[in-house]
Amino acid sequence: MKKKEENNTKVKENKIEEKIVKNKENSKVDNDEIKFEKSKESPKKQEKDMKEMHMEKKQKKWSIITAIIVIIVIVLFVSTIFALVNINNDKIMSGISIEGIDMSGLSKEEATAKLELIYNEKKEKDINLIYNDYETTLNPTLMEVNYEIEQAVDNAYEIGKKDNIFQNNYEILFTLISKKNIPVEMTLNEDVTRQTIEDIGVNLPGILIQSSYSIEENELIITKGKKGIVIDTDTLLNKVKEKLNNTNISDYYIEIPVLEKEPDEIDIQKIHDEIYEEAKDAYITEDPFEVYPEVEGIDFDLEAAKNILQEDKEEYVIPLTITEPEVTLKDIGPEALSDELGTYTTRYDVSDKDRSTNLELACEKLNDQVILPGETFSYNKTLGARTIAAGYKSAKIYSNGEVVDGLGGGICQISSTLYNAVLQANLEIVERRNHQFVTSYVPAGRDATVAYGSTDFRFKNTRDYPVRIVATARNGIATISIYGIKEDVEYTFDFTPKVIATIPYTTQYIEDSSLPVGTEQVKQKGANGLQVETYITKMLDGKVVSTTLLSKDTYNAMPRIVLKGTKK
Repeated sequence: MKKKEENNTKVKENKIEEKIVKNKENSKVDNDEIKFEKSKESPKKQEKDMKEMHMEKKQKKWSIITAIIVIIVIVLFVSTIFALVNINNDKIMSGISIEGIDMSGLSKEEATAKLELIYNEKKEKDINLIYNDYETTLNPTLMEVNYEIEQAVDNAYEIGKKDNIFQNNYEILFTLISKKNIPVEMTLNEDVTRQTIEDIGVNLPGILIQSSYSIEENELIITKGKKGIVIDTDTLLNKVKEKLNNTNISDYYIEIPVLEKEPDEIDIQKIHDEIYEEAKDAYITEDPFEVYPEVEGIDFDLEAAKNILQEDKEEYVIPLTITEPEVTLKDIGPEALSDELGTYTTRYDVSDKDRSTNLELACEKLNDQVILPGETFSYNKTLGARTIAAGYKSAKIYSNGEVVDGLGGGICQISSTLYNAVLQANLEIVERRNHQFVTSYVPAGRDATVAYGSTDFRFKNTRDYPVRIVATARNGIATISIYGIKEDVEYTFDFTPKVIATIPYTTQYIEDSSLPVGTEQVKQKGANGLQVETYITKMLDGKVVSTTLLSKDTYNAMPRIVLKGTKK
């Protein structure tokens, strides 16, 4: 019997061994299963083996947990020591950059100085704007660009130095492993920048020209607008911000984004509503003292005008019905508006006959114009379209970086003279832009350019009484005065221009086949551009009341153009 049991046991063992070999070959049963199979030979042995298996797994688990705990403790210990040391450290910790510039180991003063060196250079460097052959610049200072350098340095310095040591540990570890880059916030005056961009848009070649109208004696002249381009202000503003946020100052060129647009349709009903007036006589009241200038009656046949506009023409002439008032301010006498409120004089070259004619014609149209309280005066509407029929001559104007001949050249001198007289009279400027280049007849910052259909000079009578323009141009002297009635408090004004920057001119060489090879001829002298701030000082009885910024103006550099001979 005993021998039989031994045989059975051997058989079982042989089967187990065969099974082990088979499982090893198929890689399907692990050592624990093999042990388990072996333990089947007896319940006691099975229980023993199972305990051994559990003990072995438990020991492995605790070994892993212990290792993790040890690592965490070491990391916490090291980082805590580092955090404690870093709290008292007056340097920016390693691994920290500001806008990609390494600040590791720098004090706050050193980091600030390093950044100011970079960002001050950015603020002094103009952004070049290009559209085809047209080039101009944007100045960061005039756009009131500012970089929050101190805030960025404070943020960098505070990393790892807070009151919470656990937060410090996290920040230190994170910084050491993945580095930390802190941005510098950039701000600018969006209103000023948008206005500057719009000013640039006026000088672009091929700009959109809206339809416009003027009154010439007893005719309404409507000039049809022309399809053209306008600056995409929002897109350009975003591109400017991107450049200003970029620490790379070597690439400061932006292609001016533009949109093609059609001019608005001519709204003859709107024009009729704007110019229609009933004739009114001028009169004065004594108590209270008020001056009411005459009003000329103006009207036209609306249906007939609509028929005229059906034709495809560049210019439409619509006859007006003019009703003259019986009594005018001239009839009442100069005592009605006799106080001189402001005056300004400029000089011109009488030998330039055509330009002189334009100046005299402009003054004739301005003379005796009366602006009521609250009314806005438009220079372009008063002078009308600059046409040969209106008497304008061809004279020098600025166009696309050069001085060229253009119809109506010179009338910007009269608008600039008027601008200064209006400032002296303490009237509100509604619309005014500076020239593309510095002018010769008024100081930089004191000019007002105009272009019919696009750029106007407008001011509003904010005084209690009407004002009258008296304008003359003769013998090389153009004088414009504003007359009215002095109020109880009258201020005097002084103006101070401040040159912010000088823009050096460049030299352009143009090949000319009419000149022999090796010869050069200066076609246009160069002139530096300027960035100017003009301040207005208000005084009462000779004492300064206030000094405020009147305008910020940028004048492009006028290139020096040299013709190079190519004729053999």
